[in-house]
Amino acid sequence: MKYLLLIFYSFPIVLLATNNTEIQGIVFFDINQNGILDPGEPGIAGVCVSNGKTVVQTDASGKWELPAEKMNSVFVIKPAGYDVPLNQDNIPQHYYLPEKGKFQTDIHFPLYPALEKNKFSALFFGDTQARGLREVNFIMHDVVEECMETDAAFGVSLGDIVADDPSLFAEVSQGIGHIGIPWYNIFGNHDHDRNEKRNENKDKTFRRFFGPSTYAFEYGQVAFIGINNVFFNKKGKYHAHLTDEQLLFIENYLSFVPEEKLVVLMMHIPLVRIDTRDRLYEILRNRKQTFSISGHVHEQIHVFVDEDMGWKGPAAHHHLINATVCGSWWCGLHDETGIPHATMNDGAPNGYSIVTFDGNEYSIQFKAARRPADYQMNIYLPDEMSQNELDTANVLVNIFAGSSRSKVEMRVGKNDEWIPMQQVATIDPECLRMHRLSPLLDREIDGQSLEYVFGYKMDYPSISTHMWQGKLPEKLQPGTHLVTVRTTDMFQQTWTGHRIFRISGN
Repeated sequence: MKYLLLIFYSFPIVLLATNNTEIQGIVFFDINQNGILDPGEPGIAGVCVSNGKTVVQTDASGKWELPAEKMNSVFVIKPAGYDVPLNQDNIPQHYYLPEKGKFQTDIHFPLYPALEKNKFSALFFGDTQARGLREVNFIMHDVVEECMETDAAFGVSLGDIVADDPSLFAEVSQGIGHIGIPWYNIFGNHDHDRNEKRNENKDKTFRRFFGPSTYAFEYGQVAFIGINNVFFNKKGKYHAHLTDEQLLFIENYLSFVPEEKLVVLMMHIPLVRIDTRDRLYEILRNRKQTFSISGHVHEQIHVFVDEDMGWKGPAAHHHLINATVCGSWWCGLHDETGIPHATMNDGAPNGYSIVTFDGNEYSIQFKAARRPADYQMNIYLPDEMSQNELDTANVLVNIFAGSSRSKVEMRVGKNDEWIPMQQVATIDPECLRMHRLSPLLDREIDGQSLEYVFGYKMDYPSISTHMWQGKLPEKLQPGTHLVTVRTTDMFQQTWTGHRIFRISGN
């Protein structure tokens, strides 16, 4: 059930909190769904409330109290089995923002009982990164429209929602809101306010649209923590960093989360780039069930953070650098509908992830934008070759969501044995071909600039982490042949791809 509310704390309130007072309130069951604590509406016990540093739980009557520190928000951490109000764009309204830095003394948070299954899925969008309304339209037509029939419980945008223009938050959110599920947002380096000099104010517009940039919520047997890990120095340069307050928030909140629950960290810049990650690893070291996800890189990479990388847990931590909706910044040749192919720097198509949670376990499926669900690879092989070329001919395949834990094999024909393929570090050849077309941006055809036809100049392709290679049998006879590639990922999901090629006589 959906609850659309813009305001959900009680009025009237006259007193204002100062640094020497407490802020307090009640988390309550909003029976009439008006967002106001009315007589007879009961409080809810054991719900976490935070100011972004300190975390407290409500008492038996739903009451909570926090120090009125110099924080920019107070928020309730949605417990499993409850909903928070949503605004007209399906953005969760789980927070209170002070006016001119002053908190009201009584802040009440409404909750509604919800039927939550232990098995559910969530959509994760990396870097939608719209430059102007034209690219907002790309987001809608390329990705959002195909998600209208989703059965996902909620979605998350992993930062860089826009490209240095927070005024577009409204248009992007209004479009994504039509998917019809709660939608959470993570702060990215391109979502900042350029005119703000201090790091703590860089997310000012973001907070106004989406609430605090570090927060948490629970669903099923999973605790989700959204983290703003983009830190701007006095010169306006950014790096991945978690402040003392953020680390305390994570530590304080996890003290209330049972050990058997899965903890999911959501951020923009990859985990392994955070300069204070060792302190985060220490907080998580006794957690057996953890997973984290980010965007930022415009590639799709599975990182297994082990002891050699500083991880302190009993087993390697899985971090997914998620696929981006914008691909490589909406670059590429336009298709028949006017949308760029937007291939990512590693040769994978633009798209998003569908993460399925089952208790405290999870699995991930990559979904290429506007492609069938089973489109999971590109196979590269010449259309035609001679028998003399077979001894040097290789089958190259890009498994878009592949990792070092993937099994990849190939066979020629329908009855031959499966041949293991070897993972290789190389550039996707089709991505390189498209990049070589980029100089055409500097030319005109019939007086029309090709910038309109092609888009922005692409980055040079990266060394992909999900390429595999195998050799063709050397005794293939002239004629038409079929090569099939099969892969099984770390979640035991199996995908196949095919390519037909010809062998000519010598």
